[in-house]
Amino acid sequence: MTDHPTVGFDAPRLGRPRALADFKADRRLLMLVAMALVVGTAGTFAAWALVRLIYLVGNLVWFGRVDWTSLSLAHAARTPWMVAIPALGGVVIGLMARYGSEKIRGHGIPEAIEAILIGGSRMSPKVAILKPISSAVSIGTGGPFGAEGPIIMTGGAIGSLFAQCFSLSAAERKVLLVAGAAAGMTAIFGTPVAAVLLAVELLLFEWRPRSFIPVAAAAVTAACWRPMTFGSGPLFPFTATIALPWWGLIACAGVGVVVGLQSGLLTKLLYILEDAFERLPVHWMWRPALGGVVVGLGGLIEPRALGVGYDVIGDLMGASLLSQAVMAILLVKAGIWLVSLSSGTSGGVLAPLLILGGAMGWLVGLVLPGGHGFWAVLGMAAMLGGTMRSPLTGAVFALELTGDYALLAPLLAASTAAYAVTVLLLKRSILTEKIARRGQHITREYAIDPYELARVADVMIAPVDTLPATLTIREAVAEFEAGRHRIYPVVDAAGRPVGLVSRADALRWEQQMDDEGDAGERLADERLADRISDATLPCAHPDDVVARAVEVMIAEDMGRLPVTDPVTGALVGLLTRKTLLKVRAEAVRGEAEREAFYGAGAAG
Repeated sequence: MTDHPTVGFDAPRLGRPRALADFKADRRLLMLVAMALVVGTAGTFAAWALVRLIYLVGNLVWFGRVDWTSLSLAHAARTPWMVAIPALGGVVIGLMARYGSEKIRGHGIPEAIEAILIGGSRMSPKVAILKPISSAVSIGTGGPFGAEGPIIMTGGAIGSLFAQCFSLSAAERKVLLVAGAAAGMTAIFGTPVAAVLLAVELLLFEWRPRSFIPVAAAAVTAACWRPMTFGSGPLFPFTATIALPWWGLIACAGVGVVVGLQSGLLTKLLYILEDAFERLPVHWMWRPALGGVVVGLGGLIEPRALGVGYDVIGDLMGASLLSQAVMAILLVKAGIWLVSLSSGTSGGVLAPLLILGGAMGWLVGLVLPGGHGFWAVLGMAAMLGGTMRSPLTGAVFALELTGDYALLAPLLAASTAAYAVTVLLLKRSILTEKIARRGQHITREYAIDPYELARVADVMIAPVDTLPATLTIREAVAEFEAGRHRIYPVVDAAGRPVGLVSRADALRWEQQMDDEGDAGERLADERLADRISDATLPCAHPDDVVARAVEVMIAEDMGRLPVTDPVTGALVGLLTRKTLLKVRAEAVRGEAEREAFYGAGAAG
């Protein structure tokens, strides 16, 4: 038996313990930042290539010219060809999905979330290639989508593929996947802060330096490249000066409530239509073509509802639209977007949400003071905050899009109100509902891990019943036959643990004694110390954080962990799986139990 049988968290096979600190960052963070710079650059140019490809497809099929510059479908000819083009685009997407990869279907963000939470942040090269091509075909042929969802998926795939070239953990791959997504969003919209907030609120499922800093680095990298690729300045400049009355912020919150209800309705309708498509007696490959027919018919009513619609967003902020036109855009865009997306085609949701929320805000603004553009901007922020359940992203996104920082308080009021409406009315968002239908549950509430706050001394069993190391095997078997405990720590003369003995050990020894005759008698007289002494027995100390002890238990596959005095090494307690539940139980009670300390509800 060694002089120091317990080694705590310094066991060689466990590695040295992490020092307790506010954050868990280490020098690998610098490596991730360097990688994020590469991913941010690649994501930016992927975004540029995707946008140019959309313009090329659009100009080619609608106007018969090879042109990489932007286009508007407002003046597209209303002929039968307007119905045929989106339908043919749907056929191409269906074929690509069936014979390429089904993951290109949809708007990309749920697929990115699924890869992060379920797939170990691994995406395939096939998705990185087919997703932007299918999106370019979908949007270029009139699909009422934006490019941001596909580029989030494509940027994420680039980050994931780059990460898979190195020996990284799943958590580190996730960081680079999200870095690519944030870079793509920044490149298209010029919104680096909103891209980072979207990453935190929607994709990372954590807020740690390890993830936040590299993602921010990728977004800033994209912002540096953006003047060369997309130009500088806000995408939709807006500098109208609005003098709100004293009740103005209340009105802003009211607009958020209205748009929140609109968001909830759109979410419900989307999945009602998706269920209807599932019931159709046709292979899913042909559903995008059926959706394309509806898109084309909508285009005959209002051509401006087709395509990305950035020109429509700009007009909603200005004064160039009539109320009848806004109403037509709202109804047609909503209808063809819902049908097309539910059919399983490829395209993003941010730009359509901006248009739908902006149109609703514009119409509500008819009865409110101030210009229509002001309320349209609030509607856009509210729609993002409510639909994507990302209120900070919605507010800051609209702020960076317009460049008008005087809008911050109204944007926050509207976005938060819409968020409140949707989280109270709907169990899941438009993004997570799709994942839930695939059998996966996602929770998007962040909280401090209670195991990081509790100390081992608060939950350990103390005092502990032990067996002396000098006990014979026969005596140890007798202790177990008494039936008090299933496992005992074994301690030396100084009270230091040298191992753990279980009921299974006692049964095995008893069987050996019965089977071996005289040899069994000799076994019965052996000391426990000769059987179980372990010079590297892991242990915890009373002042250790419970989370660290849990990590040791997981690493060693132990259901019980001795707790020793850090100076003497003497056993002072025992940590078990059952005692760990006490930490969780306290957290649950803190959430559920209610009491008043002052006033009528307080106890006397």
